[in-house]
Amino acid sequence: QVQLIESGGGLVQAGGSLRLSCAASGDTSSRYAMGWFRQAPGKEREFVAAISWSSSTTYYANSVKGRFTITRDNAKSTLYLQMNSLKPEDTAVYVCAADRTYLASRDVKNYDYWGQGTQVTVSS
Repeated sequence: QVQLIESGGGLVQAGGSLRLSCAASGDTSSRYAMGWFRQAPGKEREFVAAISWSSSTTYYANSVKGRFTITRDNAKSTLYLQMNSLKPEDTAVYVCAADRTYLASRDVKNYDYWGQGTQVTVSS
């Protein structure tokens, strides 16, 4: 079992930046791939970014490519999402997730553990 707790969300103006963190606890000895997803009101949860256990592979949604960067620090059991050049359409609850395989994945169905999420609001 893995518990995930996100932090770092908030209110920011368009063009600004935020850095989200996701702290993992529990069975952190296993090699989990990790991902970020987001869900806006009235919309389905959508993929944002994913990273393999070794950080050798990363994937991004087209809508955030070039603006967001996913990284991880396995020694600290922490996942990050650096978000730059934020747009109002990035407004959503951002949720981190862990996949028991060590390979990065864009598919929400591959993820086994989920955090509660952190709200990101971008004003125009």
